[in-house]
Amino acid sequence: MATDRPSVLIAEDEPDLANLYTSRLEERYDVRTAYDGTEALEAIDGDIDVVLLDRRMPGLSGDLVLETIRERNLDCRVAMVTAIEPDFDIVEMGFDDYLVKPVSKPELIEVIDQLLLRSTYDEQLQEFFALASKKVLLDRQKTEAERKSSEEYARLEDRLAVLRVHLDETVADLLETDDSKQLCRDLTRESIADE
Repeated sequence: MATDRPSVLIAEDEPDLANLYTSRLEERYDVRTAYDGTEALEAIDGDIDVVLLDRRMPGLSGDLVLETIRERNLDCRVAMVTAIEPDFDIVEMGFDDYLVKPVSKPELIEVIDQLLLRSTYDEQLQEFFALASKKVLLDRQKTEAERKSSEEYARLEDRLAVLRVHLDETVADLLETDDSKQLCRDLTRESIADE
């Protein structure tokens, strides 16, 4: 069934919670539900835009589902929605965002909308936002001493710094082109016309 609405897969082994998420989201998105990791992998196809993935599921865990999604180069954004408090192991994981349960309807919608927007970005910008999300999460969860003693956190900060330099250079290059100057003029004219 083709639809113009974004497609969201909920991979959650607690049926009541999976059904609650579905009821919260089905007015806005085309929602599919998988109740374990194997079902999740079977349900993911080229039509899925966002996956809400529980980390702790019997059989095939959410971590393994995430690894498989990335190994298959599936073009979808993934948010871990889990009761597992984040630790430094998340630095190497290929998710785009991380929510700790319980999660409200506004939080679910906000993260899905952010991930849908990020999917329009190039890979470098997607990586930057995924890493920035991990840094914010670890900054909230870990003490300064814990962060300073973590090699994973140091690698995260280094990669973010490199990406920030590349992105700054890309933006500077874009601002130098005649096309971007024309786009800015057009946007300015359009916003003035709207007032």
